[in-house]
Amino acid sequence: MNRTLKFMNLRTVLTTDTVELHLKGTTKEEIIDEMLGVLVKAGKVHDKEVAKASVLDRERKMSTGMKHGIAIPHGKTDTVDDLVACIGISDTPVDFDSLDQEPCRIFIMTLSPVKKTGPHLQFLAEVSLLFKSAEKRQEILNTSDKAEVIRILTE
Repeated sequence: MNRTLKFMNLRTVLTTDTVELHLKGTTKEEIIDEMLGVLVKAGKVHDKEVAKASVLDRERKMSTGMKHGIAIPHGKTDTVDDLVACIGISDTPVDFDSLDQEPCRIFIMTLSPVKKTGPHLQFLAEVSLLFKSAEKRQEILNTSDKAEVIRILTE
């Protein structure tokens, strides 16, 4: 697959409206709730409670806390029309039941319609590849500019 095409997906899904630099939550559920709030405010999610139930249901099956301080909470719900995503950065590490047992500070939430599988899986694969770079993770934690977060992710 052509690299520029691949990154266009992230660019089209993420906007400064869907980046939150200072998440306040201190628990997995609070972070999920806060990130859903970002998506609702950006007009991307029609029903926050239904969306939250799908994300929490997914978390019960297996934590989406990855490695290197990153969590990718996600779910499938018909409260979105297409794949939507947001990024949140927490000033303080949050226990997210991660694979490496380390707390998380970078959260990428994605929701997609129940009947659409392709974009969801592609997005998750793309995002997990981006975060293999310790340098990019540090850049994201250090920035105070929402547009810069998107630039770091899509360059």
